[in-house]
This record gives sequence, structure tokens and C-alpha cells, in this order.
Amino acid sequence: MSHEKTQKEASLGTDQIGSLLFKLALPAILAQIINVLYNMVDRMYIGHIPDIGPNALTGVGVTMPVIMAISAFAALVSMGGAPRASIMMGKGKNEEAEKIMGNCTTMLAVLAILLTVIFLAFGKPILLMFGASGNTISYAWAYMQIYSIGTIFVQLSLGLNAFINAQGYAKTGMLTVAIGAVCNIILDPIFIFGLDMGVRGAALATIISQAVSSVWVVKFLTGAKSTLRIRLKNMRPKGKYIFPSLALGAAPFIMQFTESILSVCFNTSLLRYGGDIAVGAMTILTSVMQFSMLPLQGLTQGAQPIISFNYGAENIQRVKEAFHLLLKSSMIYSSLLWAISIFVPQVFIAIFTGNAELAAYTKWAIRIYMAVSLLFGIQIACQQTFIALGNFKTSVFLALLRKVILLIPLIFILPHLIPNQVLGVFLAEPIADFLAVSVTSILFYREYHKLG
Repeated sequence: MSHEKTQKEASLGTDQIGSLLFKLALPAILAQIINVLYNMVDRMYIGHIPDIGPNALTGVGVTMPVIMAISAFAALVSMGGAPRASIMMGKGKNEEAEKIMGNCTTMLAVLAILLTVIFLAFGKPILLMFGASGNTISYAWAYMQIYSIGTIFVQLSLGLNAFINAQGYAKTGMLTVAIGAVCNIILDPIFIFGLDMGVRGAALATIISQAVSSVWVVKFLTGAKSTLRIRLKNMRPKGKYIFPSLALGAAPFIMQFTESILSVCFNTSLLRYGGDIAVGAMTILTSVMQFSMLPLQGLTQGAQPIISFNYGAENIQRVKEAFHLLLKSSMIYSSLLWAISIFVPQVFIAIFTGNAELAAYTKWAIRIYMAVSLLFGIQIACQQTFIALGNFKTSVFLALLRKVILLIPLIFILPHLIPNQVLGVFLAEPIADFLAVSVTSILFYREYHKLG
């Protein structure tokens, strides 16, 4: 092993926690912010298409559950495999870590093929079930047909990038996202407006950009600069590597996949009680929620290699120190986001629409929807630390609690208890958030004291 690689591993176990977390988290946070732009840029351009903008934006918003489902399957494999690889590196078992990564690479490719077939065959009825109306289905299906073809690129770029970050190569991980985002920002106006392709152009720009990102990731992980390398001999599927990774990845999978189900629940309920404009507002709110969660996930991505590596090395003091800093940083960010959402929501809304009616509708909705967002920092720091420690049982329960056990039932119950039914739908989010954070805090407090 090269001196550079040895130093990279040693830094996770010996560098000062504050500077190490900053070094790893800053590129990860920038990558997540760039990733938000990656996901939002299509909607930003589509929402400003003359004449059809609002309907086209709502149509593309309906595709979000499918896009989130594709990302969730990447998380199922990588967000379980990457922490396990970090723990093995902490134990000095790099060969085992490479076998985990090789098996995860195979699983990502298999899942990509299956998802592509399913969405191309059944995409249109799925979109109608997810809340598309007669006015928006043509835009939703046009976008989804092209996006589905690029599923393999999404799986590889998202899934394998987690293994780059898990080794401590945060800057390289950031570049993975940045390369794709820059391509997308450049190609979107060319395809949407220059070539007059509309929503199809937005989808084409996205999959081309994801393809460029995936090539970058594979090239790095098969090259000499990576501590762990993808090798053909390690890609033959073996249950002892796949099943533990899938078990640990179940929590982030549930967290992301249930976002897809949540979008269906929100969209169908809002379409029923508020019509297309309510669904359009929800598209903007979901985008703002992505903005709130993804930078926080960038922080946890920076902390994950530190926590997992030192947990594997049985250096519990460094594990605790990293968590404390993660928690403080997450709370500061989520509090700032809450303040913007409550006091100057137009900062977010103006990005997505110039339509006065949709903007006014969204302004009051966002203040309700994001009312408890200042607590997100506690929720994600604790929940992601459970994953970094390899505790899949508690992390799975917490992933199910907020969305499946609390939020989904509330979306359908509250409109029957409140005269303003649309208000009832939006209120489900802050109520579920508050209850979930309370339970998560109690469970983590108990687990924390067991570390020693």
C-alpha cells in the first residue's frame, strides 16, 4: 500500500476531530448543495417555460416519487455497504472492505436493470397513481420515459460515490457531483429552450450529466489513487457481503423510498382537496425540504467515515467527540433554514415560479410545512450515527417511525378533523416531525451511554 493511502487511513484515526470533520464535511456539504441544484435546475427552467410553465412544473413534480425511488435503491446498497467498508478499514481489513464494495457494485448494476424495465413498462399508470392529472400527465410521462433510460448512471454515480466518501476522499466525492451538476446546468437551457425539447430536453440533460458522473466515479475507484479498488474478482455476488450491507442500508432505503410514498400521499390528497395548484405548491415545498435535508446529509457523510472507522478501531472517545460536533453543526444549520422558511419564504419560492397565484399559495403553505424544521438537526445527527455504528435495527425503526407510522396516517386523518382540509394535509408534516425527534432523542440517549 502506498504511503499516501496509509496516511489517508491514519488520518481518520489520529487527526484532530474538528479539523478532520471540517475537511471531510465541507466538500460533502458542497456536494449536497450542488446536488440540490442538480435536482432543482430542471424544475427551475421548466417552471419558466412560457405558457405551459405551471402545468409542466407540476407534471415533473409528479415524477419525483419515481426519481426518489431510484435514489432509494442506490442508498439500499451503498449506504449500508459504505459504513461497513469504513468499519473494516478501521479494523485493518482492507481486503474485506474491497469485497464489500465489489459486491455492492454488482448489486447496483442488477437493480438498475430491473428498475429500468419496470418503469418503462408501467411508468404511465404509476404516474397517474402518483397524482398526475389530465392536464399534467403528458409532461410527467415525457420526462419519465427518458429519465428511466439513464437509471444505470444514477445508480452507479450515487451508489459508488458513497464508497469514495467512506474512504475519506471527500473532495473527490464532491467533484463527482459537481461535474454532473455543471453539465446539467449547461445542457438544460440548450435542450429545453435552444432545441425546443421542453421537459424531454430537461430529462435528456439530466441522464447525460449522470452518465458523465458515473464514468468519473468508476474511473477513480478502479485507479491507483483509491485506497479501495473495484476488482472483477470481488464482484461475484456472495451473501456474506451483500446481506449485511442490505440490512444496514435498509434504514436509508426506507427514509428515501418512503419519501416516494409520501409524495404520492401528499399529491393525491392535495389534488383532491386543493387541485393542481396545491400539487404545484407541494412540488416547491418538496424541493425546499430537499434543500434542508441534503446539506445535513453532507454533514453526516463527513462524520460517517470518522465514526465508523474509529468504532471499528474501538476508539470510543473519538466516536463521541465526532458525534458532539456533528450534532452542534446540524442544529445550527437547521435553525438557520427554519428562520428563512418562516420569515422570508419568498427567497425559496421565487426560484421555482414567477406565477403570482402559485407563489401566494405556496407562501402560507411553507410556513406550516417547515414549522418544526429547526429540529431536523437533532433527528438526522442521531439517526445517521446509528447507521455509522452499524446499528441497523434501531435505524430501521426510526426510519419507519417518522414517515410510515406517523406522517402517512396523519396526511389522511387530519383533513377530516380540520375544517380547512388543505391546511390539515400540510399540518401533518410538523406534527410528525416533532413526535419523531422526541422518540429519536430518547433512544439515542440510551444508546450513547452504552458506548462506554
